Amino acid sequence: MRLGDGEVCQIIMGQSPPSSTYNRIQEGLPFLQGNIEFGEIYPSPSIYCSKPIKVAEENDVLISVRAPVGEVNISPTRVCIGRGLAAIRCKPNKISDLFLFYYLNYIGKKFESISAGSTFKAIRKNDLGQLEILLPPLAEQKKVAEILSTVDQAIEKVDEAIEKTQKLKKGLMQELLTKGIGHKQFKDTEVGKIPGDWEVKKLGEVITLCQYGLSSKMSQAGKYPIIKMDDIVNGNVVPDKVKYINLDKKTFENFRLEKGDILFNRTNSYELVGRTGIFLLDGEYVFASYLIRLRPKGQVADSFYLTSYLIFSNEKLRRLATRAVHQANINATTLQKVMVLIPPLHEQQKIAEILSTLDERLELLRERKERLERVKKGLMGDLLTGRKRVGLEA
Repeated sequence: MRLGDGEVCQIIMGQSPPSSTYNRIQEGLPFLQGNIEFGEIYPSPSIYCSKPIKVAEENDVLISVRAPVGEVNISPTRVCIGRGLAAIRCKPNKISDLFLFYYLNYIGKKFESISAGSTFKAIRKNDLGQLEILLPPLAEQKKVAEILSTVDQAIEKVDEAIEKTQKLKKGLMQELLTKGIGHKQFKDTEVGKIPGDWEVKKLGEVITLCQYGLSSKMSQAGKYPIIKMDDIVNGNVVPDKVKYINLDKKTFENFRLEKGDILFNRTNSYELVGRTGIFLLDGEYVFASYLIRLRPKGQVADSFYLTSYLIFSNEKLRRLATRAVHQANINATTLQKVMVLIPPLHEQQKIAEILSTLDERLELLRERKERLERVKKGLMGDLLTGRKRVGLEA
């Protein structure tokens, strides 16, 4: 069945009203123009329209029809829609709006193929109306939508747990990395009050190595796997799409990573420069040129503590970066001059232990979310194509 044949739904193409009708005093309807990516909860709208031309009703299925095309969501309330959106209003006795929402998400890649324009992709109403959809009986549609929304609710709960744990970790980092554990005596320093037995040192004073990585050509195969800047994830080195490099023995030994080495992303976009992770992998790895390898003095600085401290200080570190058009850079000389707080080694290890407990919790939650997303993907592939039918009670 075609989406626009009029039997199951109505397509309303958005139209932007005159800018003179826009306001920020919540007069009229919230005005949506785009940014409706699946799963994103709408922020409080910043623009309202006092005289809307095209309106989406609550639970209309919204689709972005201008680049980026094919983002799908459900209207949270009655809203004014601009030219970047279309609303699909389902006939309740023919099609479930929630089923259509999931179905359009599942076939999302098709929207690119029906969009027109060489430099600015857009979907026309006629092309959207020609889109073929598979519709089981209404009762089955509702059952399919119920199953998928149950998985989405489980994913949402995991997201909430992740957010709560991240907030807890952020608060603990602020407390532990500036005030320590159980201190009553504090002293004034050039960076403010710190516990009495802590020291303020330059980063270069607590490391034995501050080294740029290799700039040699990478390939899909080779002798040694090489860590890249996008392999630093959530404070750890997690290789993804592994690349390799061939090196002579001397060069390899000079760039070989050891457990406890800290990798610092020295060049990237401003938002990503300074990303830091600890290397804990087994195997013979080296590291690429946009990274700096730091090796703490074992008797002075704990690797886990120092990694956490650099992550905590990321915003401050970014302000030291030299900015270009699309990149920012922090060089090794600047990095080594950064002031760090150094507690006694036993306290560093205790702080790191507390924070690593939360990291383990976050990792378990992320793994659970990935499992649920795989389950959802499999269910969508089965239930929205008819490969598996949902049994309905008589």
